[in-house]
Amino acid sequence: MSNQPSAPELRVGVVGVGQRAGLAALAERPGSARVVACADPAERGRADARAVFGTDVQVHERYEDLLAHDLDAVFVLTPDDVHTAPALYFLEAGVAVFAEKPLAVSLDDCDRVLAAAARTGTRLYVGHNLRHLPVLRTMRRLVEEGAIGTVRAVWCRHFVGHGGDYYFKDWHAERARTTGLLLQKGAHDLDAIHWLAGGSARTVTALGDLAVYRPGPPRRAGAQDSRRVQDWFDEGVWPPSALRDLNPVIDVEDISMVLTRLDNGVLTSYQQCHFTPDYWRNYTVIGDEGRMENLGDGIQGDAPVIKVWNRRRSGYRPEADLTLSPTEATDGRHGGADEALVAEFLRFVAHGGATDTSPVAAREAVATGIAATTSLRSGGTPVEVPALAPHLADYFTRHQPGSHGPATRTP
Repeated sequence: MSNQPSAPELRVGVVGVGQRAGLAALAERPGSARVVACADPAERGRADARAVFGTDVQVHERYEDLLAHDLDAVFVLTPDDVHTAPALYFLEAGVAVFAEKPLAVSLDDCDRVLAAAARTGTRLYVGHNLRHLPVLRTMRRLVEEGAIGTVRAVWCRHFVGHGGDYYFKDWHAERARTTGLLLQKGAHDLDAIHWLAGGSARTVTALGDLAVYRPGPPRRAGAQDSRRVQDWFDEGVWPPSALRDLNPVIDVEDISMVLTRLDNGVLTSYQQCHFTPDYWRNYTVIGDEGRMENLGDGIQGDAPVIKVWNRRRSGYRPEADLTLSPTEATDGRHGGADEALVAEFLRFVAHGGATDTSPVAAREAVATGIAATTSLRSGGTPVEVPALAPHLADYFTRHQPGSHGPATRTP
């Protein structure tokens, strides 16, 4: 029997107990990690904290009060436009930060958060869960194994079938809160595209429109109340023009198309539509020795498959040369991605080291989303994406060397 003491149970806090609170609930791992305190300015959020995490959790209105609980880590799950202040606060206090994606809605705020993490040596993690989505991980593995040769192009079509309910009935519909849905919703896919392609966008052009939710469906009178998506979502409403009680302010696009050239020369295409009848993502990766794509993504409980054509030229061949299912289990939240994401974060907090997610990649996804939004609102003018300061890029590329984990405590 080892005489080594067991590691202390991580003490975890949560800032923002709303739509993504279930993510932090996955950190409840007796003996390994425990949510001990939450903060939310809304009465409903504070009530939900007790419902989700139990009556023993300490609940506050102000996130600053969480420091009294000797935290090792904190989940920042607030609306996107208010990620930055709590992230900076806890990084400065030496508490490891999980920032839900997108990292921020402005590039300046992204860079401020990265700079604070590097300067303080506090561990920073960004919740890009698609890097843990089994179908994407299998596609990434096939790329690394050379199944299609050298990647030359990546295309993604995102059919956001519930877009009207998810993004046009609350703050998501407002530029002031999101910049646009190419950032807020698209950060997931833009990061995944970069990951599959092995690079980051540097030149971006885009077109888009508010085609369906501008003229038709009636809007709600007055400001947003305490309701959330689950309070109004109704899959039976069709077509999108039949939706009611949309957000009073709607000034983001509901259909967008983006073209980029990455720093490694790969060309990419991203299409996002918020009024399709179906809801899933299709990634197509084209190399100089083959092509692959996914059918289904596993997020809605479907059983996705990946098809690879890489042995001969032909006409249409639905059978493909290789058809396989994801090599990792697809059950759980977001097809199992959320559970894997939280497990990686907790391991990173405790031990440091390499992670499949990347704060720099999270920043690049935001930067690309902003550039694309700027382009489409200026008629498709090409926009250059500014690079991160080299010393920060180097620090995170080396997996935050010297960053500190939990303070030594007796378990």
